[in-house]
Amino acid sequence: MFGFEPSYSAKKALETFKKNNITNIIELGAGLGRDTIFFAQNGIYVHAIDYSLSATNIIKKRSKENNLDALIKIENHDIRKKLNCDNENFQACYSHMLFCMALTNQDLKDLNQEILRVLKKDGFNIYTVRNHMDGDFKKGTHRGEDMYEMNGFIVHYFSENKIKNLLDGFTNISIENFDEGNFPRKLSLVINKKK
Repeated sequence: MFGFEPSYSAKKALETFKKNNITNIIELGAGLGRDTIFFAQNGIYVHAIDYSLSATNIIKKRSKENNLDALIKIENHDIRKKLNCDNENFQACYSHMLFCMALTNQDLKDLNQEILRVLKKDGFNIYTVRNHMDGDFKKGTHRGEDMYEMNGFIVHYFSENKIKNLLDGFTNISIENFDEGNFPRKLSLVINKKK
């Protein structure tokens, strides 16, 4: 869907990782691995998780083709369930548009607590979401909260207030709005730091 080039958010996240000597991250909703591969090519160990078995199989194949197996661990998992990771295991968590999947506000709060659990002290949670300025916001069928369904796909849209409501245990470092794709999607890049 998005090609194999790294996303803008992955390039920005890498800047934060390099500045803070981060070499060990968890990526939630890795998709086909475009950002996973990019991070590993830059010397970062990535524990990549996705719900789709076909997506994780593609990442495995690409990891092998790029000789990155030592830097990428791939797991098929539903992030609405507890993560299969030890406490304080990672220096950072990265996710590109995972939070705007069909996750309720409660799902997001639970996920935020799981991320908090698996991050080391002063760890970073970097994520992107489609925001209220997006051209598709309030289009399609309303599915409750800030979720709308179009073409069989539900998107959860975020206000700045909703982003700030997910700060339990974190301090917000920055929120940057950016565009992605031809449509374009209107996204917010959020960088939070564990307290």
